[in-house]
Amino acid sequence: MAEEVGRELARRGCTLVCGGRGGVMEAACRGARAEGGHTIGVLPTSDTGGVNPYVEFPIVTGLGIARNSIVVLSGSAVIAIDGSYGTLSEIAYALQYGRPVVLLASWSLSAPGPEQPPLIRADSPGEAVEKALAAARKASSSVASEDPAHGD
Repeated sequence: MAEEVGRELARRGCTLVCGGRGGVMEAACRGARAEGGHTIGVLPTSDTGGVNPYVEFPIVTGLGIARNSIVVLSGSAVIAIDGSYGTLSEIAYALQYGRPVVLLASWSLSAPGPEQPPLIRADSPGEAVEKALAAARKASSSVASEDPAHGD
């Protein structure tokens, strides 16, 4: 699934930003690079040790898991695929920062109280990318319409 998400993002001209390590991150980067796409890996360490071979642009942070905030803020939307607590923290950051979140075989979350988090579910890699791009466009246009610098 992750490799196909990477392929789909590259086909649509998107740059993939991830944590730059193995597993889902490596698979997504492999897919993106296979289609000629660009990949950025935001690493938790202060060197490039452990970076997956498909990361085109590694960014070392020395921040440990706090780098998840940078990963989230560097994109227009988040696609969470499977995942453990690092993925969960990225979902939480995305919700706090108002970034759209698409879940693909990932966490099932609910909030206490009547308001539920604005999570988007997808059943396939193509659907996840399509929904993420649509949500990012919608979020971008709503921010632009609220920005006085853009006029009425």
